[in-house]
Parts: sequence; structure tokens; C-alpha cells
Amino acid sequence: MTTPGGDGARWRADGALVLLCLFWGVTFVVVKDALAFADPFTFITLRFAVGAAVMVALAGRRMFAPGVLRKGVLLSVLLFLSFALQTVGLTDTTPSRAAFLTGLNVLFVPLFSVVLHKRLPRWGTIVGVVLAAVGLYAMTMQDEGPVRPGHLWGLYLGDWLSIGCAATYAGHILLTERFASRDGVLGLVAVQLSGVALLSALCLPFVERRLEPTPALIGAVLACGVLASAVAIGVQTWGQARTTAVRAAVIFALEPVFASVASVAVGREVLGPREWFGGALILLGVLISELGPVVWDGWRARGRPPAS
Repeated sequence: MTTPGGDGARWRADGALVLLCLFWGVTFVVVKDALAFADPFTFITLRFAVGAAVMVALAGRRMFAPGVLRKGVLLSVLLFLSFALQTVGLTDTTPSRAAFLTGLNVLFVPLFSVVLHKRLPRWGTIVGVVLAAVGLYAMTMQDEGPVRPGHLWGLYLGDWLSIGCAATYAGHILLTERFASRDGVLGLVAVQLSGVALLSALCLPFVERRLEPTPALIGAVLACGVLASAVAIGVQTWGQARTTAVRAAVIFALEPVFASVASVAVGREVLGPREWFGGALILLGVLISELGPVVWDGWRARGRPPAS
């Protein structure tokens, strides 16, 4: 697939998505801490209400441009399911495990893409997907000592919810590639964030609610609402208008690596050689996906006779 603007635009988009993964990885720890003061749906409602307020102010009438409202509503449903499954899952698993399992969208995206678009990714991307998936497995299936009740195949409810998040977010990545345009980012993101805030609020009467408005919670809501929602979803939409969904999914596999580093840095977890090996495989997969075809084409070009 040829991306708009050529290789330069694609490299800028991929670089922006890497920085996005760094930020999202750190917020896994922030959200985990915030859930000590609020239930998942209250937190999601507050977070996305803040993000929606920012984006609606910026987008204005662009929210109602032809096609934007319909596309944004569809994307908001998938985004809501992703964040709901991820946030509820964090109540029953660790930040790094949640991040690793959410990163399985690196497998779901190319599988869904083949079914929907009937096209195979380039060989470098396929190798990158395989390496990232193996790395995610190595990092996720860590030895945690005695198995507590309630597991299925070594995974707990929070882990399965995180896998569900991976599947729904894969759908969001694919549809973002299809819907994103170079000029309609603000309106599309504003509709999405408003939709997630509304859907989360509709869930509140049916769940057990808990809210302690501490400075830590307020800070988490503002940081996640403005930066991890409004800015981040905007960057994702901008970037995916300039690269492919499968490339984006491989890059997003970096998110659990950054989440692990952040969790270790604050003393939340200690990772062993297996987890670090898995992280190295993910990094290698991203590098091969990004640079493998470029290096290969360069080698082939050197071996060709000069054009007459």
C-alpha cells in the first residue's frame, strides 16, 4: 500500500506512533494507581469527558462534516470497548501483563486485514509480526509462583479482558486506517472521545461506583484525558492517515515494553531474563518491519547491473 506523501510522510508517522507508544506505556502505571480511588467506568467517563471537551473546542463544526459523524460513532464504539476491557482488566492483573496482552493486537490486525482487504503485508512486516508475537508470549507467560484460584490456561479474568481489548483495538486500528484523512483529524477524534464519554456514562447506573476525588486521581484524569486521550488519539489518527494498519500494529507492540520499563522504574514489578528477552524480540520485530525491506532493496539494487 502506498501511503500519502511518500516515504518521508510514512517515516514521520511511524516516529510519531513510537513516541505515542512511549507515552501510553507510562500511563498503564498511572491508570493502575488511579483505580485505587475510582471504579473503572467512573474513571473512563471522567477521562474521556475531559478529552472530549478539549477536542470539541478545537474541532467545532468539523465534527459535523459529511461522513465524520458516522465514522466517528463507529470508531467510538470500538474505542469504548477497548478502554472498558483494558481498564476493568487492570483491576485483576498487573500493568505489564495488561500491556503485553493488549499488545496482541499485533497478531489480530494482520489476520483481520487479510480477511477484510484480501491482501498480505510485505515480508518485513510479517517477520516483525511473528517476532513481536513471540516476544509478547515470552513476556506474558512469566512465572508468578503459586497459581491463585480462577485461572484458565494460566490466564485470569483480567488477562482475558486484556485479550478482548486487543481484539477490539485491532478493529479500531483497521477502521482508523480506512477512515482517517489528512485534513479531518480533529472532527473524527472529537466525535470518538465524545462517544466514549457518553457510552461510559450510560454504564454507570449498572455498575458499582466508587469515587475519592484525591489529588492523585484528579491529576490522573487530567493527564489521561488531555494527553493520553485527546492528544494521543489525535496523533494516532494523524499517523494512520500516513502509514498502514499492520505497520502501526507492529509499532504498537512497543507499548508493553515501555509499560514494563515504567513499572520497573517505580518499583511496581521486577522483570527477569525471560521478560527482557521478550522485550528485545519485540524491538527487533519493529526494526525489521521498519528497516528490513529498505535494507533488502538496497542490497538488491547494488547487485543489479547499471541501466544502459
